[in-house]
Amino acid sequence: MSTNKSKIKSIVTINAYDKKYYALKDQKFKPLKRLAYNSSNFVASYVNSRDLISASIEISRSIPNEDLQDVIEIRAYEELGLNQANEYIIKYVERESTGDIRNFDLFVAEPVVLEEAFAETVKETKYIDLLIPAPLLYQSIYRREILPSEGVHCFIYFGQKDAFVTFYKNGKHLYDKSIEYSLEQIYDKYCELSGDRVNEEEFFNILESEGLKTVHTDYQQNLMNLFGDIFISINDIIIYAKRAFDLSSIDQMFIGSAKGPIIGLDEYSENYLGLQSSELNFDFNLNSGERYTEQLQYMLAVASMEYMEDTEGFANLTIFERAPAFHKRASGQFIIATTMAIVVGMSYPLYFLVGSYMNDATNLVLSSNESALKEESGKYKKILGAKKKEIKRLDGTIVDKSKIYHSKEKTLTSIYDKKVNYHLKSELLYNFATDIKHFDVNIDSLSSSDDSFTLSLLSKDEKEITRLIKHISEIHFDEINSIDIEMISKDPNSEYYNGILKVDLR
Repeated sequence: MSTNKSKIKSIVTINAYDKKYYALKDQKFKPLKRLAYNSSNFVASYVNSRDLISASIEISRSIPNEDLQDVIEIRAYEELGLNQANEYIIKYVERESTGDIRNFDLFVAEPVVLEEAFAETVKETKYIDLLIPAPLLYQSIYRREILPSEGVHCFIYFGQKDAFVTFYKNGKHLYDKSIEYSLEQIYDKYCELSGDRVNEEEFFNILESEGLKTVHTDYQQNLMNLFGDIFISINDIIIYAKRAFDLSSIDQMFIGSAKGPIIGLDEYSENYLGLQSSELNFDFNLNSGERYTEQLQYMLAVASMEYMEDTEGFANLTIFERAPAFHKRASGQFIIATTMAIVVGMSYPLYFLVGSYMNDATNLVLSSNESALKEESGKYKKILGAKKKEIKRLDGTIVDKSKIYHSKEKTLTSIYDKKVNYHLKSELLYNFATDIKHFDVNIDSLSSSDDSFTLSLLSKDEKEITRLIKHISEIHFDEINSIDIEMISKDPNSEYYNGILKVDLR
């Protein structure tokens, strides 16, 4: 953190998507009507699952920790197909593992997406200390020992603008997936099923108060049909997670929403999926005084307290840092410099006034010793003359040594350039292979002679070969001297086009 924990007076938790804010101070958790800048506030929010790319990767344990961030970022670009021209916020959390392989959960976000989602928030607060991926909020439940860490748990959350399914195993994040069934989307799909644009406030009132057990026949039938489609998607995700992570079973499911528990939904889930299901409604020993407070707000408050104690395992995605200390800002340095200049400016005349009186007194004393000073002055003039000659001689020596130094410097620079900046042919060939993977092109044969490559290319579409050549020409412009391909011809005995690509290196 860029601020001292002792200066924090309260924790402000923010749902930037629904514009709901809470403050935790003196063990009281209260809603806020609006946000305001206060440097003594610890500001925290979360990023919806739909605004994230999440994945897991494996890294060799032989990679040193100081190189880990760079290696993970390179792997993220390669394995997640990220646009090389774009910048991403890439954070990771390590899972417990043994052996030669380390496992990491990656969370990737685009800065432009974060700026758009949190623009209004940052306009008021000026900074966000903790910006945590929503799927990681469930860590608070285990850290507070509200749930036992053993077993596999599945959390389903319907937010106002996003819905996501999250799996935890032994208290650690395992997998999460956003689904197209936020509360807003549920309302829109319900209107499609009913064939009429029902009143939105009335719809959510019935959903909150009666849920799937509503006495309104039309509502109940349409809700059953709608949640049937929703649980088909959820069941597909569960099947994938069990297969991908070798899960024998799901021990418990928890289902909740930003509006509160939906009555009857846990029973519906248990009957549909055959898995033990409960409401997602935990007691964090924080009372907001409201009928219902969004569970993610409680989790965010707990996560903020834990983050201030230890930042490990939080994958903080914030790009909205606090402003530096006053003396480190450009404006602060300008004000300090101006103040110093004024002080110096005022003291300067006073200094010379006092100095003038002191000089007069000194002159009276020195005038009595004038003859002695003249003799002393002559002696020092001789010494200065000798020193000037010595300086002139040393200046010549310095010039000669500088010439020798620059000669050796050029030699070492040339050697370094040969050793470090020389591009291996194998490296360039690897880069070509990486580029070819992104096109529907295969290599029939490859040969190399001196600084040239000859590749026999096969593709069902001759345009793919053309696009590959254009891509290599643009990406490796500084590394190749020329690139040429003979006529692209179609093999009469197959459906493939063939072209011989010749590349000359610089």
